Amino acid sequence: MNATLHLFALAGSAPLGQRVAMHLGMPLAAHEEKDFDDGEYVVRAPATVRGGHACVIHSLAGGPGQGSGDRLCRLLFFIGALRDAGAARVTAVLPYVAFARQDTRHQAGDPLTLRYVATLLEAAGADTVLALDVHNLSAFQNAFRCRTEHLDGAALFAAHFAGVAGSDEVCVVAPDGGGIRRAEGLRVALARELGRPVSLAFVEKHRRGRELTGDLMAGDVAGKLAIVFDDIIGTGSTMARAVEASREHGAARVMAAATHAVFAGDAAETLARAGLDAGAVADTVHDGVRAGPLFTVLDSGALFARAIRALHDEVPLQ
Repeated sequence: MNATLHLFALAGSAPLGQRVAMHLGMPLAAHEEKDFDDGEYVVRAPATVRGGHACVIHSLAGGPGQGSGDRLCRLLFFIGALRDAGAARVTAVLPYVAFARQDTRHQAGDPLTLRYVATLLEAAGADTVLALDVHNLSAFQNAFRCRTEHLDGAALFAAHFAGVAGSDEVCVVAPDGGGIRRAEGLRVALARELGRPVSLAFVEKHRRGRELTGDLMAGDVAGKLAIVFDDIIGTGSTMARAVEASREHGAARVMAAATHAVFAGDAAETLARAGLDAGAVADTVHDGVRAGPLFTVLDSGALFARAIRALHDEVPLQ
């Protein structure tokens, strides 16, 4: 298309934005963010966006001094400002989609917060929402009425673990039944990368409030490198159970992989105590710094850059 591409990254997402910009071979566009003493803030869009395609990179993961709701509001205000400044198209690039786990009613009165987030982004003026490894792809797609594009991070992790697997037999482990499809995606990608078969296993999990139960492990990890794969590591309790189960069933090495390194509280210590050998996370949440020394942080910049270029050129995402 003829419109100019303008790439922005809001505060807190600038490091990832810089990496995306580097892969695109262009600088981040300038904008202004200013905080006031009373807690309000302003985000100003430049007049140069008129008639152009504005892509805004902003992870919605909360952190010290700026919660997920605050980060969402800043994004909404900036999308609105871009529209007011005359941007012809606006793409919201969300490395991490906060509130994505609130996508289903388990009992009367439960909110569908993901749907409310979608409504707000659409109302602010987003034409397209681009995200990586959302918690529930069907719920994500159904929540939005605007265009959504979803990136699969399996190839990113497959390339990493192919380099550390050596000659070991490998088994990808889903930490619960709901993660089997995600783990299967990594299994297929890793088998292709290694050029040999990779097996699949999963751990039984039942949740009641904060209590996790379930002892069954389906699949054979004995003597193998077990890679426990999930979309998010939050408190680390689900991942730790799967790591311990893999150990108990005879895995030679146990590694963890998750796209979004939320790592709330003492999650890193919880996983270390569970007997984790090593792991890998992407840089979608605070550049993965919370994950600790056991984890390698993978750069997702090239993945987002390719998708943004395809969106801008209006060609299919690969």
